[in-house]
Amino acid sequence: MAITAALVKELRERTGAGMMECKKALVDTAGDIEAAIESMRKSGQAKAAKKAGRTAAEGVVVIAIAPDARTGILVEVNCETDFVAKDAGFADFAEKVAARALTSAAPDVEALETEPLEEGGNTPIAQARESLVAKLGENIRVRRLVRFDQVMGGLYSYRHGVRIGVLVELAGGDATLGKDIAMHIAATNPLCVSADQVPAATLEKEKEIFRAQALESGKPEKILEKIVEGRVRKYLEEVTLLGQPFVKDPELTIQKLLAQADAKVLRFARYEVGEGIEKRQENFADEVMAQVRGN
Repeated sequence: MAITAALVKELRERTGAGMMECKKALVDTAGDIEAAIESMRKSGQAKAAKKAGRTAAEGVVVIAIAPDARTGILVEVNCETDFVAKDAGFADFAEKVAARALTSAAPDVEALETEPLEEGGNTPIAQARESLVAKLGENIRVRRLVRFDQVMGGLYSYRHGVRIGVLVELAGGDATLGKDIAMHIAATNPLCVSADQVPAATLEKEKEIFRAQALESGKPEKILEKIVEGRVRKYLEEVTLLGQPFVKDPELTIQKLLAQADAKVLRFARYEVGEGIEKRQENFADEVMAQVRGN
């Protein structure tokens, strides 16, 4: 039986195991997915697979930039607790993943996990991750990867602790300005560089909200649109990098700061550990009672 991508995907979803492990199990069982699951359970991968369903919203963001500064990457590697996020083995794994992402051509996490963890090695990242899950007893995953290739301007970065990482490509300016911009992005989390980059659907949604708020206020119909326009302008100033006041000098917008240096932000990326992940909130006493009851 042919081992299709869809079959591998289904096994990944059902077990939580890495792509390489799933593909190998399917090859070994001639495409029999039930037999593959049983085989993975017997080999001990089921232990890691069970943990794959647990929320991993802690971890680290790692930055890697090539010596020629023409390529840079941001990688987020997650675990379940802050305790494991501080573990030396976890940190070493994350650093090696970032280093491998930098030297490989992998465009996304799925492709990256097929690469060997270390240059010249034989252990794929997915397999190394599974081993670390078994060792540390927590769900661990390489969640996100962003790559800046063929950088033509200056490439700058900023890392706030281990939880926030920023990459910025800047045309003009210098290293001081580049770092200041990266630090600003880390602090303010802008949506995009300029107003024309705000997604139309996002802007329309905000307009609807502002219009509803204006109607609720009881203002005359003839001035409602002006109120909405004013609030849209304010919104764009808040969410776009160019419109924001510079964190080091609120009297100066980023647009003016860049103009003073005859510089331009070409692109940026910002990762913060766990953003967008809904964490489970559990009562510890209830959790213990559930275990006592065997639930």
